[in-house]
Amino acid sequence: MHELSIAQSLLAIIREEMQKHGSPRLISVKVRHGRLSAIVPDALAMSFEALTMDTALAGARLDTEEIPLVLACRACGKQFSPESSDYVFAPCPACGEELGHTVVSGKELYIEYLELDEAQGT
Repeated sequence: MHELSIAQSLLAIIREEMQKHGSPRLISVKVRHGRLSAIVPDALAMSFEALTMDTALAGARLDTEEIPLVLACRACGKQFSPESSDYVFAPCPACGEELGHTVVSGKELYIEYLELDEAQGT
């Protein structure tokens, strides 16, 4: 379950940003992940919750959004999203080429935004 190490890395980035902005509390975070990143949203949420339990980040909401896989055909250049989950043999809908496509999107993993409580003090 690589989601635990991903959650640890995300929390390190979140803590750094909170410190940079002087924010005492995280309200929510949105993570976007590509289809090929093999993220299981429920496992990431469970890891996030376990790692934030009994910390200053407890109760923060984790939202995730999957970025679809988009390939560019090596033969004709058309961009398309494969209909099946077999990404090795993904025929281009325009010319039928099955191999050698370039991944345009679908490998990403990043924090889209943090919602922080900017109130100082209490």
